[in-house]
Amino acid sequence: MRDIFRTRRMWRPRGELKDRYDVVIVGGGSHGLATAYYLAKNHGITNVAVLEQSYIGSGAAGRNTTIVRSNYRTPEGARFYQRSVELYERLSRELDFNLLFSQQGHLTLAHSDRALITMTERAEVNQLLGIDSRVVGPPEVARLCPELDLSHDVTWPILGALYHPRGGIIRHDAVVWGLARGADRGGVEIHPYTEVTGIERSNGRVTGVRTTRGDIECDTIVSATAGWSTLVADLADVRLPITTHILQAFVTEPLKPFLDVIVVSSQMHVYVSQTDRGEILIGAEIEPYTTYRGTSTFPFLEYSARHVLELFPQLENVSVLRQWTGLCDLSPDYSPILGVTEVDGFVVSAGWGTYGFKAAPIVGTTLAELISTGRTPELIAPFTLERFYTDTLVSELAAAAVSH
Repeated sequence: MRDIFRTRRMWRPRGELKDRYDVVIVGGGSHGLATAYYLAKNHGITNVAVLEQSYIGSGAAGRNTTIVRSNYRTPEGARFYQRSVELYERLSRELDFNLLFSQQGHLTLAHSDRALITMTERAEVNQLLGIDSRVVGPPEVARLCPELDLSHDVTWPILGALYHPRGGIIRHDAVVWGLARGADRGGVEIHPYTEVTGIERSNGRVTGVRTTRGDIECDTIVSATAGWSTLVADLADVRLPITTHILQAFVTEPLKPFLDVIVVSSQMHVYVSQTDRGEILIGAEIEPYTTYRGTSTFPFLEYSARHVLELFPQLENVSVLRQWTGLCDLSPDYSPILGVTEVDGFVVSAGWGTYGFKAAPIVGTTLAELISTGRTPELIAPFTLERFYTDTLVSELAAAAVSH
């Protein structure tokens, strides 16, 4: 019986920490696990430890709203996320693990002439990069999502939408489990409930980490901790231009499948999709105040429900099942901070806001390449921390109707 149980484990149980690793990854979410997985798979670097202060996937990876898309505003952002979508499309086969990726399409609704102009600009940028993204009128919106209220006697009439056919949703916990299993099978060690309390430095480079389970020597440290990024970076005396906010979401009781696309409202700042379990998932904008307090609020629930009912009045009598919050680390230009820092050997994946989960595979491949070769891949070169000193920002502030 014990042998049967062992073969059914997703990954090996936590063992004792070794005295030394080549790479220590702080954060057991999608970015940290993807980096570990691709270090082993693409570069044969297996003396790697993933350290997570709680259970695997307990942070942003387990609290996001699972949207995957690439119709971003800047050429740098759109190119980057398009590559991530391509990796996601084959990740289930690669990991031999069903990630429940459903590319059902993504509609960003326009309720004003100005919104249509903005979406036309985004579509043109996308199309120049070979991304399927186009502006459609009300008849096409009605065909794609007949459940929407397309009448004119409403607060925000629907004048059109930006349609992104390859956008979709994916099961977030399946992504975490699949990457963790893949990393473990490649030889990586996964250590949940192991909090990093300090980072050792000597002569301008990292030499190790202190944890609640002992000290470890290492050559490279990767911080992949979403909302906790500034706190981890502080341990290495690296300053990140980041503020931390909470993002809230909720789901309803399960319903029979009826919503085939993701629907986002640019004016009402809400987005709606239906999960694989039939729940209607509803999210909104990040909260404007900075906090680490993960308490859901009633005003968010009231605001979001009211606007969703303007789009889908048939949901009026549906019960709310649960509500949650997650931490978001926002950079000044709403683009990520990826790669090396002024401390040699200290690499960061930070500043994602609410965009991080959709980038997990491309973050993993590029950071693994960076660590293995010592060279910054061209795809992530625009997102280095150095851009805030050279004033070469990559503004994605208008890349979404809401923060996702």
